Amino acid sequence: MSNEAATAAAPETAAAPEPPPHGLGSSLPAADARAKTEGTFPYAADLWAEGLLWAAVLRSPHPYARILSIDTSHAREMPGVRAVITHEDVPGRPVYGRGKADRPVFASEVVRYHGEPIAAVAADHPDTARMAAAAIVVEYEVLEPVTDPEKAFEAEPLHPDGNLIRHIPLRHGDPEAVGEVIAEGLYRIGRQDPAPIGAEAGLAVPRPDGGVELYVGSTDPHTDRDTLAACYGLEPERVKIVVTGVPGATADREDQGFQLPLGLLALRTGCPVKLAATREESFLGHAHRHPTLLRYRHHADAEGRLVKVEAQILLDAGAYADTSSDALAAAVAFACGPYVVPNAFIEGWAVRTNNPPSGHVRGEGAMQVCAAYEAQMDKLAKKLGLDPAELRMRNVMATGDVLPTGQTVTCPAPVAELLQAVREHPLPPLPKDIPQEEWLLPGGPEGAGEPGAVRRGVGYGLGMVHMLGAEGADEVSTATVRVQNGVATVLCAAVETGQGFSTLARQIVQETLGIEEVHVAPVDTDQPPAGAGCRGRHTWVSGGAVERAAKMVRTQLLQPLAHKFGMSTELLQITNGKITSYDGVLSTTVTEAMDGKELWATAQCRPHPTEPLDEAGQGDAFVGLAFCAIRAVVDVDIEMGTVRVVELAVAQDVGRVLNPAQLAARIEAGVTQGVGIALTENLRTPRGLVRHPDLTGYALPTALDVPDIQIVKLVEERDVVAPFGAKAVSAVPVVATPAAIASAVRAATGRPVNRLPIRPQAAVVTNP
Repeated sequence: MSNEAATAAAPETAAAPEPPPHGLGSSLPAADARAKTEGTFPYAADLWAEGLLWAAVLRSPHPYARILSIDTSHAREMPGVRAVITHEDVPGRPVYGRGKADRPVFASEVVRYHGEPIAAVAADHPDTARMAAAAIVVEYEVLEPVTDPEKAFEAEPLHPDGNLIRHIPLRHGDPEAVGEVIAEGLYRIGRQDPAPIGAEAGLAVPRPDGGVELYVGSTDPHTDRDTLAACYGLEPERVKIVVTGVPGATADREDQGFQLPLGLLALRTGCPVKLAATREESFLGHAHRHPTLLRYRHHADAEGRLVKVEAQILLDAGAYADTSSDALAAAVAFACGPYVVPNAFIEGWAVRTNNPPSGHVRGEGAMQVCAAYEAQMDKLAKKLGLDPAELRMRNVMATGDVLPTGQTVTCPAPVAELLQAVREHPLPPLPKDIPQEEWLLPGGPEGAGEPGAVRRGVGYGLGMVHMLGAEGADEVSTATVRVQNGVATVLCAAVETGQGFSTLARQIVQETLGIEEVHVAPVDTDQPPAGAGCRGRHTWVSGGAVERAAKMVRTQLLQPLAHKFGMSTELLQITNGKITSYDGVLSTTVTEAMDGKELWATAQCRPHPTEPLDEAGQGDAFVGLAFCAIRAVVDVDIEMGTVRVVELAVAQDVGRVLNPAQLAARIEAGVTQGVGIALTENLRTPRGLVRHPDLTGYALPTALDVPDIQIVKLVEERDVVAPFGAKAVSAVPVVATPAAIASAVRAATGRPVNRLPIRPQAAVVTNP
């Protein structure tokens, strides 16, 4: 096939009219795009205040040790040092945590991971602050760390709450069921770091009322405010979070450990205090993706239909609980993937170790199990002599099927359509079809190996994720829409983390009110809460709240006109800033109808409730699901073990395309993150010590590593319970991409490929 033909393949979507210049369905650019591109957008690291002091944090050099003494006298005596604080200086609750408050603000008796905070310093210069932190003398009794999660079950308790955070034994169907063909496997998933573009930073400013304001890149400001207030010993009203620019966000922006010392130092000194983490501090301080050990046994009949899945899933939570309970629930619930499995028996555990803490990273839980269950599907296909895509097609889930948790899939689940789309997409040309001087061999643009050692492989990955919170989480968001002088303003505490909520909010108001100029107000905790910016929440919950508020304003605007002309508001429409009636009698502009008035409304959106998984792992735990199919094409040098991803074809279940350009960018970003998980990203922690906590030792995919990404189909089957019918799009490509790449390497080499990232030795064929 020619390059031109491959390039010509375009994303397939349902037939739709030409999108409007603004409003839903248009590729409205982000309001802050130019400032971010030019480098003038203010992030927390750019902030300044009169009388500013600088903060530094002393962190443990050991993964596990008993603290015998802390001597801060040398640091306090240094010129320019204004405050030194330890656990003794925390006036309120001494512990915090996302899922569970089990993590000390400052370690007092024991340090449980490499990089745990012990003390913090405020000084008049950043170098002085760092030198003062280094001058604090801590006497340790070094202990033997527990770094193998399998050994955590028998080890002495690392924490007063014990080593087991959660155990989920899922039981679904007949335990005696047996298939004619059985495939088994043991899989390991490494530790991925969120690796934000900008390291954590923040500014804390004391208030006249004895409180404090923090300017930070928070993704959940109200939860952060409540946590900080409890630790500071203050009422929540005396702690204010002002959200600054967030340069991308997953676990790194959800860890309050960077925020807590800031406010304490500002309260202690009475001066503004700024913290700008180094890249090493960033790696040591925030949570990572859960390393996971998975054991699987798949049963199938002679035709390849799944009979039973048995699995054991062990998540390494690191030293503290964080969001490990949520990650485990997702891993166990989605352990069989988007396939119909009548009998499933899954054991899941999340345990404490002395490794760095694990937390929320895009697609947590679902990504790890996807790599394992897709490897199992490849093994079954090989045993049955079936094409791997055909085996998957015989088992795919659809709307109305039942998850292993007992929950019926009521949302659109077009998995077969997605798989068929990537399966039928034309393959890229083979190297023999292009001039030799244009070859891109595995190992880099120049290629270090011989063309004769290169093998091509094609593999598949089907992924699924849940949207919003789960297991009884109260998902609610509040928004206000205000219109005056032809300009609309949206007030909603939904943080723009790069997912495009600010642009979506503008589009919703443009669509509903016909007002082109729409502004989204900055976020702070004086506004009602909107919840965390993860799992597509803000598209659904906050977008729903904005839509309801805008519709309420629309009614306020149209009711006087409808009353005047003796018709209902449903007979009036707003298009491009003009209000017209169905019969053409009324035609006026929105500005004229406003007549100088100010209209505003506040509304909430709360999806239907969910419930926790019971003692057998059963329950309606999820609000909605999203699906993705990816076909990977790779070239592997079977002598050197190097891998080049040639192409990734993506078909995704999106519900409704709200912003085509933004949606494509989010899918491509998710796929790229998945490439890193598959091939390069692994934060190494031998004996609990973080090795090479920098962007040299931690290999992120660069522009040269990003393959040709073909979005071949977007299925717009609207979810009737979701506002606008749209689904989350960012996480599910992250989930499916590593599995697809591993599947393709498996096809090219015949090797099992049971570990991510894929090591070179896993792709070497000794007797090709």
